Amino acid sequence: MTLAAEVKKLTESKPFYAVAGVGDYAVEKLRELPSRLEKLQSRRGELRDTALELPVKARAYAVQLPDRAKEYAEAVNARAAALYEEFAARGRRVVSRVSGDAALELEEVSESAVPATAAKTTPKRAPRTTKTTTAKR
Repeated sequence: MTLAAEVKKLTESKPFYAVAGVGDYAVEKLRELPSRLEKLQSRRGELRDTALELPVKARAYAVQLPDRAKEYAEAVNARAAALYEEFAARGRRVVSRVSGDAALELEEVSESAVPATAAKTTPKRAPRTTKTTTAKR
Protein backbone atom coordinates (compact mmCIF):
# COMPACT_ATOMS: atom_id res chain seq x y z
CA MET A 1 0.00 0.00 0.00
CA THR A 2 1.37 3.45 -0.86
CA LEU A 3 2.22 6.04 1.71
CA ALA A 4 -0.58 8.28 0.46
CA ALA A 5 -3.10 5.45 0.89
CA GLU A 6 -1.84 4.74 4.42
CA VAL A 7 -2.06 8.42 5.36
CA LYS A 8 -5.58 8.67 3.92
CA LYS A 9 -6.65 5.55 5.83
CA LEU A 10 -5.23 6.98 9.06
CA THR A 11 -6.71 10.44 8.63
CA GLU A 12 -10.18 9.06 8.00
CA SER A 13 -10.25 7.13 11.27
CA LYS A 14 -12.18 8.12 14.38
CA PRO A 15 -9.12 7.87 16.69
CA PHE A 16 -7.27 10.36 14.45
CA TYR A 17 -10.14 12.83 14.74
CA ALA A 18 -10.34 12.28 18.50
CA VAL A 19 -6.63 13.08 18.87
CA ALA A 20 -7.05 16.19 16.72
CA GLY A 21 -10.00 17.23 18.89
CA VAL A 22 -8.02 16.70 22.09
CA GLY A 23 -5.18 18.80 20.70
CA ASP A 24 -7.54 21.62 19.78
CA TYR A 25 -9.15 21.44 23.24
CA ALA A 26 -5.72 21.55 24.90
CA VAL A 27 -4.76 24.67 22.94
CA GLU A 28 -8.03 26.32 23.95
CA LYS A 29 -7.46 25.55 27.63
CA LEU A 30 -3.83 26.67 27.54
CA ARG A 31 -4.97 30.04 26.23
CA GLU A 32 -7.30 30.34 29.23
CA LEU A 33 -4.54 29.47 31.71
CA PRO A 34 -3.31 33.00 32.58
CA SER A 35 -6.78 34.20 33.58
CA ARG A 36 -7.44 31.02 35.59
CA LEU A 37 -4.18 31.46 37.49
CA GLU A 38 -5.17 35.01 38.41
CA LYS A 39 -8.51 33.75 39.76
CA LEU A 40 -6.82 31.06 41.85
CA GLN A 41 -4.34 33.53 43.27
CA SER A 42 -7.18 35.83 44.31
CA ARG A 43 -8.85 32.88 46.12
CA ARG A 44 -5.72 31.86 48.06
CA GLY A 45 -7.23 32.45 51.52
CA GLU A 46 -10.42 30.55 50.69
CA LEU A 47 -8.43 27.61 49.35
CA ARG A 48 -6.26 27.53 52.50
CA ASP A 49 -9.38 27.20 54.69
CA THR A 50 -10.72 24.41 52.47
CA ALA A 51 -7.41 22.55 52.73
CA LEU A 52 -7.60 22.68 56.55
CA GLU A 53 -11.07 21.05 56.45
CA LEU A 54 -9.95 18.16 54.23
CA PRO A 55 -8.94 15.65 56.97
CA VAL A 56 -12.39 15.87 58.61
CA LYS A 57 -14.17 15.48 55.25
CA ALA A 58 -11.89 12.59 54.26
CA ARG A 59 -12.90 10.55 57.34
CA ALA A 60 -16.58 11.09 56.55
CA TYR A 61 -16.12 10.03 52.93
CA ALA A 62 -14.10 6.93 53.88
CA VAL A 63 -17.24 5.30 55.30
CA GLN A 64 -19.11 5.80 52.02
CA LEU A 65 -16.14 5.01 49.77
CA PRO A 66 -17.04 1.53 48.40
CA ASP A 67 -20.52 2.53 47.21
CA ARG A 68 -19.40 5.90 45.90
CA ALA A 69 -16.43 4.36 44.09
CA LYS A 70 -18.72 2.07 42.09
CA GLU A 71 -21.05 4.94 41.19
CA TYR A 72 -18.09 7.10 40.28
CA ALA A 73 -16.56 4.39 38.06
CA GLU A 74 -19.83 4.01 36.16
CA ALA A 75 -20.13 7.77 35.72
CA VAL A 76 -16.51 8.04 34.55
CA ASN A 77 -17.03 5.27 32.01
CA ALA A 78 -20.10 6.99 30.55
CA ARG A 79 -18.40 10.38 30.53
CA ALA A 80 -15.28 8.97 28.85
CA ALA A 81 -17.37 7.50 26.03
CA ALA A 82 -19.17 10.81 25.59
CA LEU A 83 -15.88 12.75 25.62
CA TYR A 84 -14.43 10.44 22.98
CA GLU A 85 -17.39 11.17 20.72
CA GLU A 86 -17.15 14.92 21.41
CA PHE A 87 -13.41 15.00 20.69
CA ALA A 88 -13.87 13.01 17.47
CA ALA A 89 -16.53 15.47 16.28
CA ARG A 90 -14.35 18.42 17.27
CA GLY A 91 -11.39 16.86 15.47
CA ARG A 92 -13.43 16.39 12.31
CA ARG A 93 -14.27 20.09 12.36
CA VAL A 94 -10.65 21.08 12.95
CA VAL A 95 -9.33 18.78 10.25
CA SER A 96 -11.90 19.91 7.72
CA ARG A 97 -11.14 23.56 8.55
CA VAL A 98 -7.39 23.24 8.01
CA SER A 99 -7.26 20.34 5.58
CA GLY A 100 -7.27 22.43 2.43
CA ASP A 101 -3.64 23.59 2.53
CA ALA A 102 -2.42 20.77 4.72
CA ALA A 103 -3.88 18.09 2.47
CA LEU A 104 -2.15 19.51 -0.56
CA GLU A 105 1.13 19.77 1.31
CA LEU A 106 0.82 16.21 2.64
CA GLU A 107 0.06 14.89 -0.83
CA GLU A 108 3.16 16.60 -2.23
CA VAL A 109 5.34 15.17 0.54
CA SER A 110 3.95 11.66 0.17
CA GLU A 111 4.47 11.71 -3.59
CA SER A 112 8.05 12.87 -3.24
CA ALA A 113 8.80 10.22 -0.60
CA VAL A 114 8.96 7.28 -3.00
CA PRO A 115 11.21 4.52 -1.60
CA ALA A 116 14.43 3.92 -3.53
CA THR A 117 13.46 0.32 -4.36
CA ALA A 118 10.17 1.44 -5.88
CA ALA A 119 11.95 3.99 -8.00
CA LYS A 120 14.35 1.34 -9.37
CA THR A 121 11.61 -1.13 -10.25
CA THR A 122 9.50 1.40 -12.11
CA PRO A 123 9.98 0.77 -15.81
CA LYS A 124 11.26 3.74 -17.70
CA ARG A 125 10.70 4.36 -21.36
CA ALA A 126 13.76 4.25 -23.54
CA PRO A 127 14.61 7.56 -25.13
CA ARG A 128 13.53 7.90 -28.74
CA THR A 129 16.34 7.70 -31.20
CA THR A 130 16.23 8.79 -34.77
CA LYS A 131 17.90 6.76 -37.47
CA THR A 132 20.26 8.60 -39.66
CA THR A 133 20.52 7.51 -43.21
CA THR A 134 23.84 7.28 -44.81
CA ALA A 135 24.18 8.44 -48.36
CA LYS A 136 24.91 5.76 -50.94
CA ARG A 137 28.17 6.12 -52.78
